[in-house]
Amino acid sequence: MKKINIITLGCSKNSVDSEHLLAQLATKGYEVVHNAEDYEAKIVILNTCGFIGDAKEESIEAILTYVAAKEQGLIDKVYVMGCLSERYMTDLKNEIPEVEQYFGARSLKEVIEGLGEEYDGSIEDERVLSTPSHFAYLKISEGCNRACSYCAIPSIRGKHISTPIEQLVRETEKLAAKGVKELLVIAQDTTFYGIDIYGERRIASLLRELAKVEGIEWIRLHYAYPSEFPQELVEVFKSEPKMCHYIDIPFQHINNRQLAMMRRQTTAEQTQELIDTLRREIPDIAIRTTLIVGHADESQEEFDELMDFVRRNKFDRLGVFPYSEEDGTHSATAYDDNVSQEDKDSRVEQIMMLQEGISFDNNQKFIGQIVKVLVDRVEGDFYVGRSQYDSPEVDQEVYISSNENVTVGEFCDVLIETAQQYELFGKCYSKQNN
Repeated sequence: MKKINIITLGCSKNSVDSEHLLAQLATKGYEVVHNAEDYEAKIVILNTCGFIGDAKEESIEAILTYVAAKEQGLIDKVYVMGCLSERYMTDLKNEIPEVEQYFGARSLKEVIEGLGEEYDGSIEDERVLSTPSHFAYLKISEGCNRACSYCAIPSIRGKHISTPIEQLVRETEKLAAKGVKELLVIAQDTTFYGIDIYGERRIASLLRELAKVEGIEWIRLHYAYPSEFPQELVEVFKSEPKMCHYIDIPFQHINNRQLAMMRRQTTAEQTQELIDTLRREIPDIAIRTTLIVGHADESQEEFDELMDFVRRNKFDRLGVFPYSEEDGTHSATAYDDNVSQEDKDSRVEQIMMLQEGISFDNNQKFIGQIVKVLVDRVEGDFYVGRSQYDSPEVDQEVYISSNENVTVGEFCDVLIETAQQYELFGKCYSKQNN
């Protein structure tokens, strides 16, 4: 039996692509492993990321590592797919010709055929999970129609293409049958879902249909674009008990000049109104956001305004990125990247220091409270899991004292006893009936 190692780099959307590829190859008689660190598999497929500088460097280093392993006779073949090869196909072929074949970001069928196999369209909603079996990502669309000036995703992934509701429900049913309890809904822009095939935003309708799937207990929404935010989503959060009171909305900035330069199609006033509405209508909602500092010509005053925005809104979860000039984007061609790297790094540090204090204060409110937790793993003397307010890998975790009533992959009620900046600590109060 041939053995293939699929290495996934980048975001959760790439992980879903790899999972579909894993399923296709498994039906062809291959033994397939994911992110294996050894060289037992003689065929390696790298699913790359080409979004920002650090991610591109990681992908290139991975390609060079496996090409070197091939030259040493440790593996036989290296294939490259994904965003990096979509974006820099010609350059990669010229610079690293030792790779057997390069494929783009929407090339699952071509990858299968490149291996000498036939793509099976009848199992396109089948996946081999790379996540723990109790949660899974559901990618509801591909590409993006937005024109954010700093972002290369539309040129890499193409225009927005929604997956029909019935297909997503079918995929979710198969995930639930495998034991998935938490569904993480993702796309480049989840709030745009449905416009291309239904003529209107249908994210609220989709979530209601997904919530009907037996076995799914939590549904978590990521990457909701703030511009033209669909208000019917608020009603879904309020009325659907399976919806985690958590939403990921990348605001990126709050200064109106920067928002306009970034082509975010919103204003500071509209942004604040959206935040106020969400917190008024869903008082316990956890808002996760990401910000960009050091975008072209960002002044100290504009950065101070961003700091005040964070200080005022006390976000539950927050990430910050220094602006990275990306080839072919509007920002790269229209503006000078004139904020020094030193200033960018300093601004990242200032916001994260501010957020650390905010997170600590936010976490104190949980002390003495009983929180429902989905247990992800065992780590040392603790079981480690997440509340409905936290997503895997990017958010904080709950550490539970070892207890016979705790089981990985199941829910338990946890009495929170202490809290730090990014961790909660407690003990199992009771076991949920699953």
